[in-house]
Amino acid sequence: MADDTLGRRRTYGIVVTATLAYTCLMFVWFSLPAYLSTIIAELELSGTQAGVVAGAVPLTYIPLALFSGLAVDRIGPGRSLAAGAVIFGVAQAGRSVAAGFPSLLALTLLLGVGATAITFGLPKLVSTLFPPSRTGFPSSIYLVGASAGTALAFGVGRPILGPWLGGWRPLFLWSGLVAVGYGLGWYLLARRLRIDERAAANDASERAPGDENGSPLESIRRDLRLILTHRELQLVVVVGTMYLLASHGIQGWLPTVLEARGVSPGLAGQTTSLFVAAYAVGIFTVPVLADRYEARPTALIGCGAVFCTGTVGVVLADGIGPALLGSIVVAGLGVGGLSPLVRAIPPALEGIGARLTGTAVGFIFAVGEIGGFLGPVLIGTSHDLTGSYAPGLGLIAAAGIVVAFAGATLRRLAD
Repeated sequence: MADDTLGRRRTYGIVVTATLAYTCLMFVWFSLPAYLSTIIAELELSGTQAGVVAGAVPLTYIPLALFSGLAVDRIGPGRSLAAGAVIFGVAQAGRSVAAGFPSLLALTLLLGVGATAITFGLPKLVSTLFPPSRTGFPSSIYLVGASAGTALAFGVGRPILGPWLGGWRPLFLWSGLVAVGYGLGWYLLARRLRIDERAAANDASERAPGDENGSPLESIRRDLRLILTHRELQLVVVVGTMYLLASHGIQGWLPTVLEARGVSPGLAGQTTSLFVAAYAVGIFTVPVLADRYEARPTALIGCGAVFCTGTVGVVLADGIGPALLGSIVVAGLGVGGLSPLVRAIPPALEGIGARLTGTAVGFIFAVGEIGGFLGPVLIGTSHDLTGSYAPGLGLIAAAGIVVAFAGATLRRLAD
């Protein structure tokens, strides 16, 4: 369905409204890293346990992402986004009464189940509303909304809302209830606009002759075979893995790293918001430039080099000063630029299109969230073993080199 079917303003209005699902998700998700040092002390968590909890949401993507993507392609983005918001909202409210590591981990894993529907539902929605050549900017919209949620968690939730409400437990409760309310509201809107019906009609128009033959199980097998053997998509999976390793690793531990250097919790949260702000700038600028010059693989190379440089700078910088702040900005720009690219590239790949966008992005995250889980765990475990955060951050920086090599290979295949 082209965007002129609904009208340009109305189509972008749908994307902006759906973006609030990502904003709620990221606020809920990163409210734990924002309060991590407090939660570690109150629940008596070890560094490894804290790393596991911080990486628990990415962990759920590993077994569920591919199947969640398949479900989104068949259920539709409207109902998928609504269900996801309700699930992660209930999980967040439940975390407000967690008594220790087991309950906190279990509820965080449930949060991750709901998160998968948001991660794959939004690319599916955009690919339904826009042609492949125009998915870059709409993807940037919902990713900036996601960054806003993360920034609010660190810059407002931790220093302002949390103390005003009475601590991390009331903050978790009320943010979870808001997410549930949003999910119910979005469901009513999506049903009124018949978004899932429009997505189904669009998928039917892209289906190749003969694809409608056979059982639903055979259709799933055919789609999976195409996705899993697609050479260019495999390279995007490598990029996605390194992107998620860096994104979750840095955002999950940066406030705690800064606090270990003597920065107050409030200032540490606000400084992490600087990373998120730079991340948002990367989200908006990189895909626009890459689409304008038809240079998405080259953009991957540049982003990998940039976030590697910035992360190394964070390791070497001493104290809050221009060097540290500049390094945080550089790292944020590089990681942020990768975020829309790993979502915008699949619909433009031959054989994928809008019909299999959810499944393709699900494949990227099914493998990629191994990196998303390992990012926080590597930093936490390396700190337990060495007493320093530098080794873990060094591994995060190395991911940028891998991204650059994958982008170069993708460019060579495209030529």
